[in-house]
Amino acid sequence: MPALACDCHSHILGPTDRYPYVPNRSFTPPDASPASYLAMLDALGIERMVVVQPSVYGSDNRRTADAVGELGVHRARGVAMVGENVTTAELKALDDAGIRATRFITTAGGGPSLDNLPGVARKIADFGWHIEMYVPLDTWPKVLPVIETLPVPVVFDHMGGLKADVAADDPLMVEILRLLKTGKHWVKLCGYRNSQTGHPYADVANLGRRFVSAVPDRCVWGTDWPHTSIKGYMPDDGDLMNLLEDWAPDADIRHKILVDNPARLYRFS
Repeated sequence: MPALACDCHSHILGPTDRYPYVPNRSFTPPDASPASYLAMLDALGIERMVVVQPSVYGSDNRRTADAVGELGVHRARGVAMVGENVTTAELKALDDAGIRATRFITTAGGGPSLDNLPGVARKIADFGWHIEMYVPLDTWPKVLPVIETLPVPVVFDHMGGLKADVAADDPLMVEILRLLKTGKHWVKLCGYRNSQTGHPYADVANLGRRFVSAVPDRCVWGTDWPHTSIKGYMPDDGDLMNLLEDWAPDADIRHKILVDNPARLYRFS
């Protein structure tokens, strides 16, 4: 593991008596503490991390902001979830707490409407933030033209949610790669949810390699710890790291994905 490697996708949850979940959530996860997360990262030798606002908290970003502080702003960053009614003062407070992006997720309840996308983008642009998106596949054709008009970069979470067996010439695959090749947007290699065969997720290899080969300078990687709402086999984070080694066998490319690219995207000093 290279020094200053970064896990760019994790969630901290609970305790619910202090950080209650929103009523319109799609699932109710167990607690996932900073201490448990750090134990996993230490086992893998990962020094930096990004805490992503889970849908179960909606736009109440206290848990994510507090988690960044608990983990240490010298090594942690956060992704919030805000709507277009967010104020400049609220954004500044989040930015001061180590938040560097906001999230749109419509695969689960709790997040802001995609109608908020242009308004949110305009408000966060002055802070140098980006937007991270996880939406159903049939939503992308309506959203991609909007993304091209936004003043901020977009990260395609979970490799855009594309299925592992998506063809190289699939129109959505082609369009996402085209946007990534502009040098503005990013893709997050976090692919076990894309698998259609399950553990050990070998079917995701072609998709992962396709992104790494086409846009190595626009890829970051994440574990998705603690793997919320997964039924059956619980992913092993060491196995997920091994997947990246398969998709990006070149050590210099892996250094970009694990160290250089996250440092730029999340503005680690």
